[in-house]
Amino acid sequence: MTAYLRSVLVISLIAVSCSKKQEPKASQDESPAPTNRIAVPEAVRKNLGIDFVKVERRRVAQTLRFSGHFELLMTARHELRTPVLGRVTLLVKPLQMVKAGDPIYRVDSPDWRKAQREIGEIATQVRVDEARLVAMQPLVAAHRAHEESLREATTVLEARQKNVEETQSSVGGQARELSEARAQLALSRADLAEAREKGASTDATLAEVQAQIIAGRDRFRLALEAAAAVTGVAIEQLLGDAPDAASKLPYWRVLSAIEVRASTGGVVDQLQVATGSWVEAGQMVVTVSDLSQVRFRARGLQSDLPQLRSGLAAQAVPALSTSASEVRVPGSLLLGSDADPSQRTIDLFLEPTATAAWARPGVAGFLEIETAGTAEPVLAIPLAATLQDGLERVLFRRDPSDPDKVIRMEADLGLDDGRWVEVKSGLRDGDEVVLAGAYELMLASSGSAAKGGHFHSDGTFHAGEDK
Repeated sequence: MTAYLRSVLVISLIAVSCSKKQEPKASQDESPAPTNRIAVPEAVRKNLGIDFVKVERRRVAQTLRFSGHFELLMTARHELRTPVLGRVTLLVKPLQMVKAGDPIYRVDSPDWRKAQREIGEIATQVRVDEARLVAMQPLVAAHRAHEESLREATTVLEARQKNVEETQSSVGGQARELSEARAQLALSRADLAEAREKGASTDATLAEVQAQIIAGRDRFRLALEAAAAVTGVAIEQLLGDAPDAASKLPYWRVLSAIEVRASTGGVVDQLQVATGSWVEAGQMVVTVSDLSQVRFRARGLQSDLPQLRSGLAAQAVPALSTSASEVRVPGSLLLGSDADPSQRTIDLFLEPTATAAWARPGVAGFLEIETAGTAEPVLAIPLAATLQDGLERVLFRRDPSDPDKVIRMEADLGLDDGRWVEVKSGLRDGDEVVLAGAYELMLASSGSAAKGGHFHSDGTFHAGEDK
């Protein structure tokens, strides 16, 4: 009997023990284990504007940051001024993109008409002189032939006179024949001298005409060069045929108005006059700017000069960035020549080696300069991705195993440069953290991190699992 009771007691204790072991399992089924994960499906991310940024390796402690802005280079702005007095007809609109060689405006100028008339007069005079030169060629040839004939006649008369003189000396007499020979020779010599005088005069006239032609051609060339400078059309094109082949006139003759074209591509950023306005010579009409030719200008502290030198690697980043897809503008540092002694600052410039769409004149940003290129880079995230929740600094890491969840975690941070902060633990290369939308996640999960939770597609948050 005693053994029987002992057996019943042992069985009862075992039953009680098993029932106690099953109670924690039942309670575990009723309330889920604590978690710091928050479900953020795609619909929630779009509704709350949640955006992620990857963890980077940066030299945070060796990076200096200065605020500044982009400015347009002087070589990027081209002023188009009217070369002559006239009436303007605009061919472009404000902020229109143009390419080099595109027509910008047209000027109908009375001064251009005068220049055309002057060029025409010079060209006409050259043609007249050329025709005169051609007409003088037969006259010059006739003079030379006449002079040659007189020279031959004089030679014959000189020989006859010599023969008469020899006959007279040998046989005597011949006085009459000698007198006639001498008279004919004198007359021939006189005619030859007159012919030579007329030949010299003709040669002088010929040289004068030739000089006038050379001078006229020079004047014509100079007038065309002036016209090319005014119209912006090459001399060869001005001398070429007019677009209307039926006119059979050179292009400079039929060019009724001066068309000013863009010397470089860019955007029409300023229109100084309206269509139909009369402008003076040299007055600015349009400016075209190449917005890609920019540099970043910042003001640095003179106390940082020992760490700065021209040629250091630097980059410009947007001043306000809530996107993970921000585009940095890399380049090299260039120290300015001017410093402010009262403010203890110095100009710093970034010469970009690549451009970005946001790098436009006047856009604010930060200049980041790496002062020690040999330092080991560390894991870093944007400082805006960390938030203060009570006494702790938190961040939200994207769950590597489930991209539709984020993990709230206490941030273990190191040094920061005002924009990026070192992360000592909890993250690794390739991880993503919440940048835009982190504040909403912090508000929703504050005080409920131990319970976990989820968001509905309308942006409302509920602790625990969805039922």
